[in-house]
Amino acid sequence: MRAEAAIARSITVLAVLGVIAALYFARAIFLPLALAILLTFLLAPAVRLLRGWGLPRPPAVVLVVLVSSVIILGIGALLVQQVTQLAQKLPEYQFNIESKIGSLRAAAGGGTLERMSNFLRSINQEIRRQAPTPPAPQAAPPQAAPPQPKEEPQKPVPVEIRQPEPTPVQVLRQVLEPLVEPLTTAGLVLIFVIFFLLQRQDLRSRLIRLAGSHDLQRTTDAINDGAYRLSRYFLAQTLLNVVFGTIVGIALAFIGVPNPALFGILAMLLRFVPYLGAFIAAALPITLAIAVDPGWSMALMTAAVFLVLEPLVGQVLEPLVYGHSTGLTPVAIIIAATFWTWLWGPIGLLLSTPLTVCLGVIGRHVPGLEFLDIMIGDEPPLTPAQSFYQRTLAGDVDEAVDQAEQTLRRRSLSYVYDQVALKALILAQIDLRRGLLDGDHIEHINEGIRELIASTADYDDVTPAPRREKEGAAQADEPAGDPDGAAASFPDLPLLQDLPPEWSGTPILCVAGRGPFDGAAAMMLAALLAKHGLGSRCETDAAVSSSNIVRLDTAGVKIVCLSYLDLGASPAHLRLSVQRIRKRIPAATVVVGLWGHEDTPDRERLPALASADRHVFSLREALDACIAAASGTAPQADAAPTPKAGTAAA
Repeated sequence: MRAEAAIARSITVLAVLGVIAALYFARAIFLPLALAILLTFLLAPAVRLLRGWGLPRPPAVVLVVLVSSVIILGIGALLVQQVTQLAQKLPEYQFNIESKIGSLRAAAGGGTLERMSNFLRSINQEIRRQAPTPPAPQAAPPQAAPPQPKEEPQKPVPVEIRQPEPTPVQVLRQVLEPLVEPLTTAGLVLIFVIFFLLQRQDLRSRLIRLAGSHDLQRTTDAINDGAYRLSRYFLAQTLLNVVFGTIVGIALAFIGVPNPALFGILAMLLRFVPYLGAFIAAALPITLAIAVDPGWSMALMTAAVFLVLEPLVGQVLEPLVYGHSTGLTPVAIIIAATFWTWLWGPIGLLLSTPLTVCLGVIGRHVPGLEFLDIMIGDEPPLTPAQSFYQRTLAGDVDEAVDQAEQTLRRRSLSYVYDQVALKALILAQIDLRRGLLDGDHIEHINEGIRELIASTADYDDVTPAPRREKEGAAQADEPAGDPDGAAASFPDLPLLQDLPPEWSGTPILCVAGRGPFDGAAAMMLAALLAKHGLGSRCETDAAVSSSNIVRLDTAGVKIVCLSYLDLGASPAHLRLSVQRIRKRIPAATVVVGLWGHEDTPDRERLPALASADRHVFSLREALDACIAAASGTAPQADAAPTPKAGTAAA
C-alpha cells in the first residue's frame, strides 16, 4: 500500500471513530436532533397536504405539530393509566400464579429429571460422609481456679437516627429531577421539529451548498432519495404499527386479558424494534394471561393472536404497502440495532432502522462513503458476471452455473450468455493480461462455460412469460450489474424456419482466435445460433492461421464468425486472418466479434484495419447479424462508429 493511501485510510478510520465518540458523548444533543429529523419526515406529508389546501406554511406547521403533540400526550397518559391499573390488580393474581407453579413442580417431581437429581444427591452425601475418628486420650483435669467475682454485662445504648423533615424545595426537587431529562429532550425535539418544518426549503438549499453547488444533480438526487425512502418507510411503518396495535388491543379485549389498551400500545411501539419487538410484545400479555386464567386457554388464545397477526402484517401487508424493503440487509438491521442501542439506549433501538437507512442513502450518493452502501445495502455486492467469474475462478463450477440458471428465470438465454458469461470471460481476459491467471484457472473458467452450455441445452432463447408481461406493463427494475438498462436492448429474436436450400446444413462457421478464452465465446455463439434454427460449426481446437484455415471444411459456408477477446499488441493479426478467410471462401460474409472492445480507443480504426463485412462487440449483435442474413436481409458493412463521450479525449 502506498503511503498516501495508508494515510488516507487512517484518517478515514480516525474520522469514523471521532464521529462515533461525538455521538456517544454528545447524545443529549444528537438524540433530540435525530428524533426531530425523523418526526419531520413523518409529518412533512401532512404539512404538504395542508399547503395544498391553501393553508400557509406557518399555520399548517403549527396545526400539524399541535395535533401530533396531543396524540402523543394522549397515548402517554393512557399508557400511564393502564400501567397503574395493572399494578393495582397484580396481587389478585398471586393465587393463580402460585397454583400453576405448584402444578408444574408436581408434574416435574415424578419425572426422570427429579429421580436423577435425587440419585446424584444421595451419591454426593455418601462421598462426603466421613468415618468416625477414635477419641483422643483425655489428659488429667486441671486444678480448678479460685472463683472470680462476676461483672454485670453492660447494656447497649440504643441509637436512633432521625432524618430532618424535607423542605418543600427538596420535595419538589425529588419529584422534578427524574423528569428533567425527558422533559428537556421533549422540548428540544418540539423546537427542532417546528423549525425544520418551517425552514425545510432553506435547510435543503443549505445542504446542497454544503455538499457542493457545482454538483446539483447528485446532491438533489441524494436528498430526494433520502426524503422519499424515509418518508415512505417511516410513515408506512407507523400506520401499519398503529393498525397492528389496534387489532391486538381489540383481540385481547375479546379474549378477556386485563388492560388490553396497554398491550395494544406496547405492541404498536415495540414493533418499531426490528425482529425482536413482536416477540417482546407477545410475551407480556401471554404472561399476564397465565396469571389471570386458572387454566391455559387464555394464554393459548393470546399466543395464537400474535402467531397469526404478525406473519399477516409482516409478510402480506408490508410488501403491499412499501415493498418490505428498506434498502438494508437483515444482517445490517441486526448490527444496526445492536450499535444504536449501545450508543443511545432504548431510544436508539427504536431509531436504529431509520437512522441506518439514512446512512445507506449517504453511502449511495457520496463517493467517499460508498463503503456504507456496500456493507449495509441490500443490493448484491457483485454483479452476475463478477459472481460467475469468481465462482469459476475458485473451481466451483456447479454454483456458478446455478447462479446463471437463476438469472434465466428472469432473462433470455442470449442475455445470460452475453451479459453474464461473456462479461465474465472479459474479466478473465483482463486478469490474464495482468499475469494473474495460471493454467488451472484458465481450465476452470473454460470448464464453467462448457458446463453452462451443456446445462442450458434445454432452454429456449426467449424471455420467460412472467417477465415479458411485467415489462409490457411497465419497465421492471433491472438486476444489479445492469445500470444502463442493458436488458431493454434484448427483445426476443425470431426462430427461423423454412430457410432457403443454400442455408441448410451448417452455413455458419464460428472460428476462435488465438486467445485461451476465444474458443469459449465461439461455442456460446454457436449454441445461440442453433437455438434460432441456424446450423453452425465451431472450430476451437487451433488458433486462426494460414495452415488451419486451409484445413477447414468450408462446404456450404455462408458466414464466418471470428471470435476475439484479445487482439494482442497489434490488430494486424486480425487483418491477416480476415484476408486468409476471404482467399479460402471468397463468397462468405466475414463477421468479426471483438468481445469487450466496444470502449477501446482503436475502435474507430478497427473496420479499416480488419476489412471485415461486419464488426460486432456482443453475442447479441453477432446473432442479429446472422439472423438478418439468413432471413434475406444481408448485414451491411459497418459505418464509421460514433465515438462515445470521452473517447476523443482519451
